[in-house]
Amino acid sequence: MNNAIIELQEVSKIYQNNPLAGVQSVSLSIPEGLVTVISGESGSGKSTLLKLISGLMSPDSGVVLYKNGPVMGPESRLIPGHDAMKTVAQDFNLNIYARVYDNIAGLLSNTNLKEKQQKTFEVMEFLKIDHLAQKRAVDLSGGEQQRVAIARAIITGPEVLLLDEPFSQVDSILKNELRADIKRMSRYLGITAILVSHDPLDGLSLADKMIVLKDGEVLEEGAPSDLYNAPGCLYTAQLLSNCNVLSSEDARELDIYTGKDTVAVYAEWVRLNRNDDSLTFTVKDCFFKGFYEEVLLERNGVKLRAINTGNFRYVKGQEVGVSIDRFVEF
Repeated sequence: MNNAIIELQEVSKIYQNNPLAGVQSVSLSIPEGLVTVISGESGSGKSTLLKLISGLMSPDSGVVLYKNGPVMGPESRLIPGHDAMKTVAQDFNLNIYARVYDNIAGLLSNTNLKEKQQKTFEVMEFLKIDHLAQKRAVDLSGGEQQRVAIARAIITGPEVLLLDEPFSQVDSILKNELRADIKRMSRYLGITAILVSHDPLDGLSLADKMIVLKDGEVLEEGAPSDLYNAPGCLYTAQLLSNCNVLSSEDARELDIYTGKDTVAVYAEWVRLNRNDDSLTFTVKDCFFKGFYEEVLLERNGVKLRAINTGNFRYVKGQEVGVSIDRFVEF
């Protein structure tokens, strides 16, 4: 694991009118040169945490460190924000009536115009927007504006790039491309990327490290695969998988016997067996999802979501055998 470039030590920021929107006693480290995703529901304190890291906001208590030195808040700087960090906000902060080229190149000095032009086009080419150089930002799509905003942020060579809900205005196809570009940018340019998102897929597909935030507190952190396969709390399992949540009594209906209060079963852990003597459930509904279908099942009041990836399609009212491959207890 890379060394930490940013550390937070017992950092708190409380809003009097909305205490849950702040953060409380947050301690964590951000690894250098990797992609860290802070995930949680809307209002969990993600954007506040990003502003505290960048120095755009000062904590009520605790300290934020960048390379072992304190990050100074806005009251200590003429221009708020740490010099080594750049933030891409949700509104992109573009000059919408200026050309794409001018939006990006305007952040560089005019000391060497040839070098300025060369660097600007290198960044635009890297983010696949060089063909948009002469277009006005106002004439671009949301995804194109997002790329311009990222280009503006990295043109001056920051060590840390912070992105606040970077995919909120992008459709699903462009979202996958942007995720790949951010990952590529972090690797190729050596930039530490920190982004906040309410969409768990952003963390699962993009992050080297994932941090789960709820009501301003860090619940758990680690590699996305670890958090998904072995969540330490029910909130993480629900956030990352939209799992089936069963009481211990309902779990017994599935031959799951536990001393814990709650059991989580991911939809892909529910095995559908048409030709054996496993537990019989009734298909209550089916939803076509492209290469798979989502099947809603019920047995004696216990409901389950399952995924069917086979060629066979289930129908409402059909009886089907069910067994559980895995489950997580809480």
